[in-house]
Amino acid sequence: MDRMIYIGMAGAKQALEQQASVANNMANVSTPGFRAQINSFRAIPVVGEELPTRTFVTAITPGADMSAGPLIPTGRPLDVAIRGDGWFTVTAPDGSEAFTRVGNLQVGADGQLQTMAGRPLMGDGGALVVPPDSAVSVTDSGQVIAQAAGNGATGGVELGRLKLVNPPAADLERGEDGLFRVRAGAAAPQADPAVTVRSGVLEGSNVNPVEAMVAMISNARRFEMQMKTLQTAETNDQTANKLLSNS
Repeated sequence: MDRMIYIGMAGAKQALEQQASVANNMANVSTPGFRAQINSFRAIPVVGEELPTRTFVTAITPGADMSAGPLIPTGRPLDVAIRGDGWFTVTAPDGSEAFTRVGNLQVGADGQLQTMAGRPLMGDGGALVVPPDSAVSVTDSGQVIAQAAGNGATGGVELGRLKLVNPPAADLERGEDGLFRVRAGAAAPQADPAVTVRSGVLEGSNVNPVEAMVAMISNARRFEMQMKTLQTAETNDQTANKLLSNS
């Protein structure tokens, strides 16, 4: 009887954990550049001489869905989306390089070009610092141009090119802060001139809200099924106890 109890317990626990991951995807349907977390289950045999027939289940998140999200026109010069594959390079809080697809940019108080979350963007030659009172635009190749106020169509200064990279998807992993980093042992990616951008648009989340809702319903029903397994095991135990007490 313990086999049914442990299998039901493990299944219910992992269904709840996977529900949390799916709920996080659903919560980020409107987050620019968000990559949906992939979820799956995996069977784990129980190790032990007396437990060769027990098998638990565990919920795993093998990676993120790297498909591109929809492009949403905004008309804002500092809203930038990557065409096809590629990543923006930003400076993480610990000073290391991290990667994101979030392209709603701004000029920080210190003049550095950064994301709306305050992560400084890196250029091919280092940080991108915008002169005071300058209008900023980004070309398709990723060149950042600063236009001095009052100079009309002249006086543009090239500040550098955004560091655009395109590492293999298998080399990346998502951190708790939502930024992607290179996995341990993988080579740091170099700037890729083949990666281009488009200004005036934002890349939306690649989460499909319908699929996420269906997954949430499936997980809820899966949890209910496992709980019924536990209830059945309890009923069988009570019946067995009555039979033993009457014998």
